[in-house]
Amino acid sequence: MPEDGFSLQDSTVAIIGLGLMGGSLALALRKHCRALYGIDSHQPTLELALSNNIVDRAEADLAKLLPLADIVILATPVPMIISILKQLPDFMPNRCIVFDLGSTKRLIMEAMSQLPERFDPIGGHPICGKEKLSIKNAEEGLYRSAPFVITALQRSTSRARAAIDQLIRVIGAQSIWMDASAHDRVLALTSHLPFLVSSALSAVVASAPEVDQQVGLLAGPGLRSTSRLAGTPSSMMLGVMETNRENILTAISHLKIELSAFESALSSKDSNKLLDLLDRSNSAYQTFAR
Repeated sequence: MPEDGFSLQDSTVAIIGLGLMGGSLALALRKHCRALYGIDSHQPTLELALSNNIVDRAEADLAKLLPLADIVILATPVPMIISILKQLPDFMPNRCIVFDLGSTKRLIMEAMSQLPERFDPIGGHPICGKEKLSIKNAEEGLYRSAPFVITALQRSTSRARAAIDQLIRVIGAQSIWMDASAHDRVLALTSHLPFLVSSALSAVVASAPEVDQQVGLLAGPGLRSTSRLAGTPSSMMLGVMETNRENILTAISHLKIELSAFESALSSKDSNKLLDLLDRSNSAYQTFAR
């Protein structure tokens, strides 16, 4: 029985952006909708999506497929999502649900709120992924058991909410409903700051005079796991940094306070203070690492 007039099984879904996230979503959805379309500006990506039967149709031109869709999913970098939202009214004459996978939400939701009434927008952010992007690294099970944040607008209808609930169920993710601003504050700490710390650490290690061609022999799992996020393409992360600037700056400020405390304890050779800081950090880690 369709929920609030929406049935994913009877719907045509268009995914804009067939990279890791969009490609993985297509793989997970392809048996659960009437038709699945892919839109991407990279021709080899479109060819791969078609040759591997990931989508039913693939085009670079928004105008060719968007008018046929019941639900449009934006799976591009954040700045491009915002840009496409501004263009959608030119391509979509019919009623349509609009959903996104952007890593920051406030500015995307503001852009969604400006869409004409025929659009039914609702935001999303799956908390999963890998450093290696592109459809070549897409996985059907990427979203399975992953938290999937949903950020609704006041105008988001029960039909749009039902559509997203159905979509998240069939890909095996776990829904978390959040306010967009709260999402961005939390993600600044849990995702964006870790990326910057990993990037800064990688730069420090690479520029140290002690580092030479033998560094790979001494780079243990601690360095590899801590610096892993620095491998994320900068083209994807730049937009995230720019669209969550204030929250990230606040997180950096708090990090600098903690680093200064460690620096002070080491400089003054205060072993008791250093041990206290280490114990406190260990305890803090246990609260979210369970």
